[in-house]
Amino acid sequence: MQTVHDLNELRAAIAAFRAEGARIALVPTMGALHAGHIALIDAAKRAGTKVVASIFVNPTQFGPNEDLARYPRREAADSRMLVEAGCDLLWLPTVETMYPDGFASTVSVAGVSETLDGASRPGHFDGVATVVTKLFNQVSPDAAFFGEKDYQQLQVIRRMVNDLDFAIDIVGVPTQRDDDGLALSSRNIYLDEEERAKAVALPRALGVAARAIARGIPAEEAAAEAQTSLVAAGFTVDYVTLVDAETLAANPGADRPRRLLAAARMGQTRLIDNIAVTLD
Repeated sequence: MQTVHDLNELRAAIAAFRAEGARIALVPTMGALHAGHIALIDAAKRAGTKVVASIFVNPTQFGPNEDLARYPRREAADSRMLVEAGCDLLWLPTVETMYPDGFASTVSVAGVSETLDGASRPGHFDGVATVVTKLFNQVSPDAAFFGEKDYQQLQVIRRMVNDLDFAIDIVGVPTQRDDDGLALSSRNIYLDEEERAKAVALPRALGVAARAIARGIPAEEAAAEAQTSLVAAGFTVDYVTLVDAETLAANPGADRPRRLLAAARMGQTRLIDNIAVTLD
């Protein structure tokens, strides 16, 4: 696996891939890799495809009271995982490369970015959209792969790509989970043993609520029951809500694809999860 830190070197490597006639798939990450990230690499690997992973802890998507300073950084271990997964190139830009002196541009995606995590974390999705736009321009991929765990992020990126005419296929990869159902996340390492044991209440509550909605129980009632069970498990709940799976609008019709999304804090660690909801 080739590892590059310089933008000109990255562009030369991409040009070499293109000269071979290869398609290019991008897997953007913030590092602290786990099996969920490797599932993205696996999904990106196709005959004739070169897989580029990026690792960049993006400061513009962290709020002033969030965990930028303590976000896990383990470049050597991440690099070994990518080599073992068959990644072709690792792009490791610095903050100075991504946001040089005088940087003054921001990409903002209205609508899908404004509720849920957008309401809880002002400016977060502007930071996401801006850094992903830069990565797309730097790597020029044919496809980019994102996990469905960060479901709102995925929809923000899809909206941005559609609106700005990026010729890039955006592929959502199903959430990867531990054996007990907890969604894999780099932030799970913040949980102590007791918190980790309690955290499994999140996917379980979502599963119970999704099945209730599928049986015809009103979404508000099912979401309220989920919140009650999460509080009883020790969570501080941000939201549990049913939305249109494409637009993220509240109160989706029964004929629309639907998604149940939740965010809740266990101790100092904020966890998110989601599940598709279909009628029985």
